[in-house]
Amino acid sequence: MMAGSTPRELTGRMVLAITVTAFGIIIAVNVVMAWFAVETFPGLEVRNSYVASQGFNQRLADQRRLGWQTDAEMRGGTLTVWITGADGAPAQVASISGILGRPTTEREDMSPEFSYRDGAFVAPVDVDYGNWDLRLTAIAPDGTEFNQRIELIHRR
Repeated sequence: MMAGSTPRELTGRMVLAITVTAFGIIIAVNVVMAWFAVETFPGLEVRNSYVASQGFNQRLADQRRLGWQTDAEMRGGTLTVWITGADGAPAQVASISGILGRPTTEREDMSPEFSYRDGAFVAPVDVDYGNWDLRLTAIAPDGTEFNQRIELIHRR
C-alpha cells in the first residue's frame, strides 16, 4: 500500500466477484479433469456383461482345475512370463497370447510375440517406465483357456 492512501472499502460487488471467480475456477478445473478422465479411459471391459457372466463359473472352475500359477516381470525391454503347474514345474502350454497396455488407456496397447525359453515365455517390448497391465490368455493342451490379468511395474 502506498503511503498516504486509504484502503478501499470491501463492497458487496467485490465479494460477489471474488466468490464467482473462485467457484468458476473450481468448476472449470473439474470439467477439464472429467473430460480427460472420460477421454482417456476405455471403460469397456466386455460388450455385454450379462452374456459374459453366463459361463463365468464354468470357465473359472475349468481354469482352477489346471492349477496354474503365473508370475511376470518387465526388465530391460523384455517381458518374461512364468506359468507353473500345481507341481511347481513349468506348465504345458499349447499357445499363449496377451495384450500389454496401460491400466487407464488403450493408446499404448500392444500384443507381445512370445517365445519359450528356459521355462518361461519371453517377448521383446519397447515400453516406457511405469504401471502396465498384461491381459494374458494361455491355452492348455486339452483346449482349456486360462485368462489372467497381471499388474506390472516397469522400472529403470
